[in-house]
Amino acid sequence: MIEFMDKNKIMGLTQREVKERQAQGLVNDFTASASTSTWQIVKRNVFTLFNALNFVIALALAFVQAWSNLVFFAVICFNAFSGIVTELRAKHMVDKLNLMTKEKVKTIRDGQEVALDPEELVLGDVIRLSAGEQIPSDARVLEGFAEVNEAMLTGESDLVQKEVDALLLSGSFLASGAVLARVHHVGAENYASKLMLEAKTVKPINSRIMKSLDKLAGFTGKIIIPFGLALLLEALMLKGLPLKSSVVNSSTALLGMLPKGIALLTITSLLTAVIKLGLKKVLVQEMYSVETLARVDMLCLDKTGTITQGKMQVEAVLPLTETYGEETIASILTSYIYHSEDKNPTAQAIRQRFVGEVAYPMLSNLPFSSDRKWGAMELEGLGTVFLGAPEMLLDSEVPEAREALERGSRVLVLALSHEKLDHHKPQKPSDIQALALLEILDPIREGAAETLDYLRSQEVGLKIISGDNPVTVSSIAQKAGFADYQSYVDCSKITDEELIAMAEETAIFGRVSPHQKKLIIQTLKKVGHTTAMTGDGVNDILALREADCSIVMAEGDPATRQIANLVLLNSDFNDVPEILFEGRRVVNNIAHIAPIFLIKTIYSFLLAVICIASVLLGRSEWILIFPFIPIQITMIDQFVEGFPPFVLTFERNIKPVEPNFLRRSMLRALPSALMVVFRRSFCENIWSESRLV
Repeated sequence: MIEFMDKNKIMGLTQREVKERQAQGLVNDFTASASTSTWQIVKRNVFTLFNALNFVIALALAFVQAWSNLVFFAVICFNAFSGIVTELRAKHMVDKLNLMTKEKVKTIRDGQEVALDPEELVLGDVIRLSAGEQIPSDARVLEGFAEVNEAMLTGESDLVQKEVDALLLSGSFLASGAVLARVHHVGAENYASKLMLEAKTVKPINSRIMKSLDKLAGFTGKIIIPFGLALLLEALMLKGLPLKSSVVNSSTALLGMLPKGIALLTITSLLTAVIKLGLKKVLVQEMYSVETLARVDMLCLDKTGTITQGKMQVEAVLPLTETYGEETIASILTSYIYHSEDKNPTAQAIRQRFVGEVAYPMLSNLPFSSDRKWGAMELEGLGTVFLGAPEMLLDSEVPEAREALERGSRVLVLALSHEKLDHHKPQKPSDIQALALLEILDPIREGAAETLDYLRSQEVGLKIISGDNPVTVSSIAQKAGFADYQSYVDCSKITDEELIAMAEETAIFGRVSPHQKKLIIQTLKKVGHTTAMTGDGVNDILALREADCSIVMAEGDPATRQIANLVLLNSDFNDVPEILFEGRRVVNNIAHIAPIFLIKTIYSFLLAVICIASVLLGRSEWILIFPFIPIQITMIDQFVEGFPPFVLTFERNIKPVEPNFLRRSMLRALPSALMVVFRRSFCENIWSESRLV
């Protein structure tokens, strides 16, 4: 353990102490790297069983100089290249994620103040922070007082009061005040570092279609080598064909079994959807998320900026005393907000409403605190003005305040006292007098009710996850036409175990921490839901990364945009159904067309079985050779299975996606495959024999 010096002697660390800590690795140098390297991505997409089988077939054809039959290998290369590009883009998005700035930090060492880069700090360094600066490392306050904005980390929009011994979280900002603080954590132990490390996990590609094809390729991979050898030996030894013809015929059978065409169709269809959505101001940062969103059956919404516009505005000012009229109250609010350093959304709404001549000079100021739920300011010639939550400033409930809360508004009371403002022990004065109520509303987004109603009609479950008061969220949800607005819980009052038990049945979650948001998503996934999450703040990052599909608004935090699957460039929640339509159209059309591709896989397998079985009949004239060559299979891939079905992918088909993609496709392909087998193995042989007769 490192012993800190007496905090009454704030001289900072000596150079010797700094070097000791550097030698022990107690330095604030940390890079949260993604778990997947570029080489791992390349290896995962190139060195697959599917590619290996195609490569061996290509080598065999090259060995016998059957160059015209190697066209198929271009498709394999394109599939691998597309997979690499898609995963590298996802990795690049995650690698860019950074919650910390690179500004110099005022640090006290050997009694002198020096400016250091954040990564040069060591455990125990004393740093000086003032309003507007970001906290570079977790630290405990030694001297001073400050109001800290932790919204980026916790989602709490109100400022948090920090006094001596309070912990300052890295990544947050000082909104007012100044402090001396001692670095408490460095590097990976910092709060922001842990958050980034958890968020910087490159998720594997989530495509059920590709997983189904991998299963099919895995099955064919197990049988393809013995089948290939059997067909080659049959052609060479029993039919006496030349080596080149034998290799070409056996390679054709193997190529026909591998479903490379449908993989190409899937990639090109998804790329087309990405382009179409881009034209509609939806940025798709991960191609396969289009397919995932099509399968979503549970959408978790962040209230602010999704159901509401995310733009607070003062809806009404209600005077509570005849002594101060509307004009006087407006003058007091104008002076208060002009002098105030508060920058939370509520203060910004008041600042937009009350603009004009400042009648009262400021003598002293106490910023708003989420702990107290109020702020105060001493104005010359008036007294001490308080602005905050009615339940924290008034002894009795104001009926008008309760009514406003039930309407989904945020309510503040403007109050006055003639007592002096005590900055060291802020407390509610005994002579406080309520002057007016302010009703502040975040308007419902236009079209939100219709969007929610439509999503429900499309069998998509809805949940609202918010850091706000659950009663307020419930009222807003009711206004937006949310059916289950009465099903809500205050997550600040329950344990993780209780939250897990309530996750599926409860519709609205209020006072939710970033950890709880992630836990809700995890629980919903465990019970079988395909989840999507909307958000806009850093406090949403963990839940966004956990969700199967993440959607953020362009107006959201840059760090959140960097890791999202989809970014709504218009910041309009009403675009979500259009994304859902596009995803369903692509997936349903691929499912509709897939049997065309699987016909070849099935008949190639059955014909290979028949060719091998014909050897057992004992007569050389009955021995069948595989009836196609590779170039024919490639032409079938391109001109029968390729271009015509690709045109069909543009068909509008927005019904809910059905499960069991591979099973349904195989059953639909089987009858046509059997007809091909019957014609090629029986009808043509009978016709040939009849001609000989």
